Amino acid sequence: MKGVLLINLGSPDSPNPKDVKKYLGEFLMDERVIDVPKWLRTFLVKGIILNTRPKKSAAAYQKIWWEEGSPLIVLSERFHEKVQARAKVPVALGMRYGSMSIQKGLKELHDKGVDDVLVVPLYPHYAMSSTETVIEKTKEEQKKHFPNMNLTIVPSFYNHPDYIRVMSENIKSHIEGVDYDHILFSYHGIPERHIRKSDPTKSHCKIDGSCCETASKAHATCYRHQCFETTKEIVKYLDLPEGKYSDSFQSRLGGDPWLKPYTDFEFERIPKEGKKNLVVITPAFVSDCLETLEEIAMEGEEQFKEAGGEQYKHVPCLNDNDDWVKVMTRWINEWSVASKEEVTA
Repeated sequence: MKGVLLINLGSPDSPNPKDVKKYLGEFLMDERVIDVPKWLRTFLVKGIILNTRPKKSAAAYQKIWWEEGSPLIVLSERFHEKVQARAKVPVALGMRYGSMSIQKGLKELHDKGVDDVLVVPLYPHYAMSSTETVIEKTKEEQKKHFPNMNLTIVPSFYNHPDYIRVMSENIKSHIEGVDYDHILFSYHGIPERHIRKSDPTKSHCKIDGSCCETASKAHATCYRHQCFETTKEIVKYLDLPEGKYSDSFQSRLGGDPWLKPYTDFEFERIPKEGKKNLVVITPAFVSDCLETLEEIAMEGEEQFKEAGGEQYKHVPCLNDNDDWVKVMTRWINEWSVASKEEVTA
């Protein structure tokens, strides 16, 4: 019997420092998030970060927390419920980190008799700290607890026409009537070394301005290339004029080089160019969360206006947008009626 597991990032159980510390501990100890030797990761996370960061992060979560709970969890649940109502097979929801675990999601499907699972990482772009860790964790749980279960992984959908269309239409609906000077596509940042580590050729990804434009099999796992492609496709769909948009990368951690330009630097640079009315889009996220609601919608607006900006608009993520629900449901239903040979092909 077939079934589907939707997987998103996860969230603390509450915005209090104790729960945030527990969540951060699991997240930051992931070897694909902080990819240094375990002894060093343990020292950094348990010896330094978890003694300083939880209070600050808890304060940020408190600013965006809803009565129903974590926005990421609530929005993911709403999306899941809508998809399940339309899907022809059982659909479960799991999170990479936190109490709503991948194991629980697989068990829910197993208990319904599912032995053939379509795994949907809810990340449009491939990165070792997002898609890859979800895939590997799901495989680990399957081998350990559900050895007779077959897994099929949905690939990154950063340039899929359906994703581009629903993203573009969502943007269009939110900027209609908005007199903007510039649109900033802000993607979640990752360390530059992750790009090189994910390069199967071990030579193509040089992050030199040209490698993302030169055809290579490395692009199948290159986060930077995929982000730029998403922007290109949305720009083409919306027919945005040259010079009225740009890309940036947010949420960097630590002192190592991360993908540039940095979003917070852009909030200061853009007004100095005389662009006072800004729209910010976050295409790497399908659900609003701390990084979009606090870092971009709140802190970003404050920073932009302090730098001389005047009008600021953050476009919400797809969340439980009905068109996005229809797209996901169609992908699921098409898979559910396909033979194994068709799926493999």
